[in-house]
Amino acid sequence: MSRSRRLGHIVTYTPIWDLDVFFKGGSGSREFNDYLEQLTAELGVFKEKTERFQLREDSSESELSEVLTAFQYIAKQVGQAGAYVSCLQAQNTKDVQAGLLRGRITNISAEFGVILAQLDQKLAEIDDFSWNKLLNSTFTEIKFVLNERRDRVKEKLSLPEETMIQSLAVDGYHGWGQLYDTIVSKMTVKVEENGETKLLSIGQAFNKFSDPDREVRKSVFQGWEEAWSQNGDLFADTLNHLAGFRLSVYEKRGWNDVLKEPLSLNRMSGETLNVMWETISRNKGPFLKYLKRKAELLGVERLDWYDLDAPVGKANSKMGYQEGAEFILKQFGQFGSQLESFCRKAFEDNWIEAEDRADKAPGGFCTSFPESGQTRIFMTYSGTPNNVATLAHELGHAFHQHAMEDVHTLNQNYAMNVAETASTFAEMIVADASVKKAGTKEEHLALLEDKIQRSAALLMNIHARFLFETSFYEERKKGAVSAERLNELMEGAQKEAYGDSLGTYHKGFWASKLHFYITGTPFYNFPYTFGYLFALGIYARAGKEGKSFEEKYISLLKDTGSMTVEELAAKHLSADIKAADFWEEAVKMTLKDVEEFLELTK
Repeated sequence: MSRSRRLGHIVTYTPIWDLDVFFKGGSGSREFNDYLEQLTAELGVFKEKTERFQLREDSSESELSEVLTAFQYIAKQVGQAGAYVSCLQAQNTKDVQAGLLRGRITNISAEFGVILAQLDQKLAEIDDFSWNKLLNSTFTEIKFVLNERRDRVKEKLSLPEETMIQSLAVDGYHGWGQLYDTIVSKMTVKVEENGETKLLSIGQAFNKFSDPDREVRKSVFQGWEEAWSQNGDLFADTLNHLAGFRLSVYEKRGWNDVLKEPLSLNRMSGETLNVMWETISRNKGPFLKYLKRKAELLGVERLDWYDLDAPVGKANSKMGYQEGAEFILKQFGQFGSQLESFCRKAFEDNWIEAEDRADKAPGGFCTSFPESGQTRIFMTYSGTPNNVATLAHELGHAFHQHAMEDVHTLNQNYAMNVAETASTFAEMIVADASVKKAGTKEEHLALLEDKIQRSAALLMNIHARFLFETSFYEERKKGAVSAERLNELMEGAQKEAYGDSLGTYHKGFWASKLHFYITGTPFYNFPYTFGYLFALGIYARAGKEGKSFEEKYISLLKDTGSMTVEELAAKHLSADIKAADFWEEAVKMTLKDVEEFLELTK
């Protein structure tokens, strides 16, 4: 294992993560196998405790405390095991043994879910008087989470029915999600570059969309679309079965709105979601002008999909991994000492897998190892400004988890939308600094445009995903949707989200975007946009208050797992996010960059 090295006062960072600190031996680890065996045994003990638990008038609240303590313990172990296998699969998509381990983890998680369903059912059976007495005496700290669990179970089916759903999901619902990963792991993208035909992994090909050479981008896009369309029927079957399973469960529970579950999981009201999208749609005009101006600068009438991430200007802005790490740490240090010192530790202790090599999974993520109090970050780093921003983004996720370390375990389960707030906040710090440090007008323009690209992606690309998924689910209620029809829905959603301003669209995006196939999170789209705009409000406060704001920021992060987003905004930002004013102010902050870009490129 290559390690970060200290040369004098300088630490050389290695872009390869260390997983051996958790379990030695990778997917063949005997240590990890023993851990899973022990976890299975502990799960049996937790099951017995839950089955025995029955809160009566004459029983002690210590019985509930005992069950909840066991709950926390198992949750950490399941999280640790799941994170480890996710890392194994990401670092090498051809690791067959890691895929088998994923199956074991899925079974363990399903069994854990069944036990929790039983526990929740028992909590729901406690009469309101006894329940409130318990919460206000012993369990005040985790009152929100316990009430949430109790309320949610009341909207579900009976325990035997929910148990059956959990069991069938292992080889049904989750099985389809795993099939998607298997198909993608075998894919390559054929690209013509410098007169040579190359086969790139999905992750390597994706990075080529920011290549300054339009012919390279075009070649990658053609190969990209072809690669995904070759397996289009398989992906369509997979997506249809995932959605079909969800819809069947929703129907049995009496849920008519497909957004009921994702909104509940994000602790967010439909009113807040609607006003956010309405405000964005009203303010897209300047972004359409930006897309038109960018097309002019690239010498084309209209941008094609593969031009969206194309660089504008001449910036010598490629940063090697070491340089990128040092730049990020320097900017984080300007915000606050705790963010900087934590992220320095992440670099020094090899928490990051960033090497640009074949057989890695596409995209990036941050995952938590709750038993160890550590996180791991995954991405493919090739030195582009977008890579630097992505690395900062994932470090923001890691810091969020770090900020929660001394919070009660049951209060650490924060929703995806607020998770994206911390990551986006960290990304903004670095993106703004990149623009400000530009030495020339051309470099300033290039870095400013790269920043606007991300804003456009969050306000337009994510909107397209939301529109597509909403329309797809409506059609899926009537029956399976063909690959050809999925292409039509995707292209229609992109045209609406981008104001029909592009020359060509990525109709196969529904197949290439992993987020549509993640079984743990329905509608894995709008939380990104929420997190981005919510983070803008926080970022504005940070700019006004300087380093003293870091403690307030950490306080906000600590509350993200124990209140709704509306309550969080009211408490820490004194804002009503059900009102358009909050979102108008946030969107207008993104438009300042667009206005500057249009002025610079007159």
